[in-house]
Amino acid sequence: MSFLSVSAAPDIAVPEKRRRLVTRLLVVQYGVTALFAVLAMAFWYFQVVDYDKFREMAENNHQRTLSLRAPRGVIFDRDGQVLVENRDSFVISLVREHSRDLDRTVSRLARVVGIPEETVREAIRKHRGEPAYRPIPIVEDATLAQVAAVTARRLDSELPEVVVERVPTRRYPSDALAAHVFGYVSQATEAQVRQDGLHAGDLVGQTGFEHLYNRLLMGEDGARRVVVNSLGREIRTLEEVPPTSGPRVELTIDRDVQHAAEDAFEKMGYAGAAVVLDPNDGAVLAYTSLPAYDPNAFAGGIDRATWNELNTDTLRPLQDRAIQGRYSPGSAFKMAVALAALEEGVITPDFTVNCTGGENFYGRVFKCWKPGGHGRVNLRQAIEQSCDVYFYTVGKMVGVDAIHKWATRLGLGVRSGIDLPNEVTGLVPSTEWKKEKTGQKWYPGETISVAIGQGQVSVTPVSMAVYMATLANGGRRVTPHFLRAVDDGKGWQKVPAPDQGSVEINPDALAAIRDGMWMVVNAGGTGGNARVAGEDVVGKTGTSQVISNEGKRALMGRTTLDLRDNGWFVFFAPRDHPEIAGVVFAEHGEHGSTAAIIAHHILETFFAKKAHLPLPEFKAPGQ
Repeated sequence: MSFLSVSAAPDIAVPEKRRRLVTRLLVVQYGVTALFAVLAMAFWYFQVVDYDKFREMAENNHQRTLSLRAPRGVIFDRDGQVLVENRDSFVISLVREHSRDLDRTVSRLARVVGIPEETVREAIRKHRGEPAYRPIPIVEDATLAQVAAVTARRLDSELPEVVVERVPTRRYPSDALAAHVFGYVSQATEAQVRQDGLHAGDLVGQTGFEHLYNRLLMGEDGARRVVVNSLGREIRTLEEVPPTSGPRVELTIDRDVQHAAEDAFEKMGYAGAAVVLDPNDGAVLAYTSLPAYDPNAFAGGIDRATWNELNTDTLRPLQDRAIQGRYSPGSAFKMAVALAALEEGVITPDFTVNCTGGENFYGRVFKCWKPGGHGRVNLRQAIEQSCDVYFYTVGKMVGVDAIHKWATRLGLGVRSGIDLPNEVTGLVPSTEWKKEKTGQKWYPGETISVAIGQGQVSVTPVSMAVYMATLANGGRRVTPHFLRAVDDGKGWQKVPAPDQGSVEINPDALAAIRDGMWMVVNAGGTGGNARVAGEDVVGKTGTSQVISNEGKRALMGRTTLDLRDNGWFVFFAPRDHPEIAGVVFAEHGEHGSTAAIIAHHILETFFAKKAHLPLPEFKAPGQ
């Protein structure tokens, strides 16, 4: 029995082994089937779904399409003088696809061109999401020495993954003329590439006119398709589509008047702003904000040290004072107060006030700038002598809301609409404004300071230029603008001047204000420095505090801040048929008569050029 039981065991084990073998074979069979299914799906995906991608990659093993950057449109002044043009520059770029050891390449390239390794790595990081065959710009506007060093090593196959491209870039006036008008260009940022449909490496406007009219100024890039070998060297060109330059653009700027404004500021030694308009259509004849910067530093890729220097400069050269600076207008605001009182029927031009050097309003004495007072003066004389007591009295009579109404109609406290980016809005207060802003009511005593352009009143220089143009042309509020004509290859096409409508002004009221402004310059007023022989210049000085007298006394000797008053001069000429209007703002110029000196040179240059006379040299009073 024991023999039989032992001999039966193998017979029972055979079917079990066979079942296990069959199971294993089924597992292998299903596994192989699944594997082939996955491979089939992968082949289908790569050959059908991703066909275009891999075809492009395959072709790029021996072909490259190189972008040929289009030059931006050349910019001219109103007389056809070139203001901004293009020049050739060199860009040193890295093609990651050709680098067998990227760390080695980065180290060697940094050493060859003389820049930190981190700069190269940062450039690579910025473009890490782009195809490996696309060149990454490492050095913009490379020097000839850098180009020669890279080229020599490419010939020796030491840096085959590095390419040198000749590209157009911007050339601005060497003296930084009208820097804040033009702005500057640089390579498109990651945000611009993502949001504006631009390409990495595109040269785009970042500020000023270059930014606002970027699409107009950009041309159409071309392309060159080449065959390269395994080292990335070009063998031959297969096809080339040349780039198309951006259209030529003519500005309203008069280069000579622009130069006169900047030259006068420089020789007087003041920071500030000037905006000069044609009062008939708003064309900007000159526009400056000083101190400025050199846009050429940005066109070739600004270095970190220069960028930090510009941003830490206490004089803020990057700020466009003409549209971004808000200042109290001082006495230059008085014509708006006068017009409000005349148009509201509160006074007539013959209304008089006796100025004794100060007056009590609401329990507080408000002083005139002239300690002994001006005596009895009417409107014309009050403008001529800039009598504060007269305008305190008129301001009390007319009220802040009427002042707000007429000042904004003249262009103050609102955006001018100038074709530059980032314009800010000034403020002419009202009872409604204060209620919304603070939840408090307006107190009549606050109107007294507003009436002489102090208190809560703040304006931009460009809005003051519009204010003058509106008074000059009889009530039409113009929009300051730079774009005059465009030539896209079919000849110059004029661009219509924008307009903001008209303000109805009583001719008698306007005549009285003009009389007073004429007396400021040509009689006994404070604007005599702006007088131009043979021309009827009208204007008004203004002096505005940057801090109260009490605050100034408290900080005397305890601060390095410049606490001197600002100086304004607003003007237009000739008196009866104005051709030029504008504003000069001298930061810490102490008095409006300082700004009038700069305005004189602008006006003298304008009229000399009109009469075809030699352009004058700047001369300060007494020279």
